[in-house]
Amino acid sequence: MNILWDFDGTLFNTYPAYTAIVREVMGDEKISDEEIFWQLKVSFSDAFDHFGLNDEQIKAIRMMARQLRPKDLMPFPEVEHVLKEADKNVIMTHKERDDVLSILTFHKLDGYFTDMVAGDDGYPRKPHTASYEFLHGKHKVDLAIGDREIDILPAKELGIRTCLFQNNTPGADYYLSHYKDFNKIIK
Repeated sequence: MNILWDFDGTLFNTYPAYTAIVREVMGDEKISDEEIFWQLKVSFSDAFDHFGLNDEQIKAIRMMARQLRPKDLMPFPEVEHVLKEADKNVIMTHKERDDVLSILTFHKLDGYFTDMVAGDDGYPRKPHTASYEFLHGKHKVDLAIGDREIDILPAKELGIRTCLFQNNTPGADYYLSHYKDFNKIIK
């Protein structure tokens, strides 16, 4: 099986760190971490709009997110077992390529990936299909896994099976809460 992976929130549990950064920059104690977390899960842009952040705050959040060290960002439990079993793994992420590679290398997961489209490769942002079309054309993707609806919409448009990770939004072919259940759920 050839799998297309989203990075943040799918391969790596990055949202708690991003939530802490937004909390620090906003400094608004009335807004819960849970609300920040779920707004970020929609998208960073939606969260910035929702909380009415100004350009200076957005710039600070993006800079602080890029300064996170690979050791601060952990892969989800059991994800490596799924990576090992796949014939090919590719990534489509809005994150910058150097950041993704340094995190993957630090956690010794870089060898599992055949290809990647990253945020600085010039493709339109999800849910546009261009990056998925490129990866699918080159690697014949069988399944796209993401944690947000925008991660599966391009795959659905291209006829690729989809899996939402830790998200029950309607529309996916499969739903997965823990990677240990991958072989039971994905057929």
